[in-house]
Amino acid sequence: MAFDLSQYANADPHLSSGERLLSVLLGLGLTTVASQPRSNIFASMLALATGSYLAYRGATGYCIVKASLNDRTPRVGPSRS
Repeated sequence: MAFDLSQYANADPHLSSGERLLSVLLGLGLTTVASQPRSNIFASMLALATGSYLAYRGATGYCIVKASLNDRTPRVGPSRS
């Protein structure tokens, strides 16, 4: 199963340059911390997942969470008669 990122390649970035830089730095830092052996494997996996997402967010400039919070598109549902 492939995950297609092409939909985000031409999208307007939701993040400023500062947010992108901070996300990349924090993401790389968290993945580095997660790669160290720990007694709690759950904490390491959580740090790895979070760091990976932050690095992705900073590299692409697109944040799925921020986009969904800023989405002001009206929802069209079934008509109520």
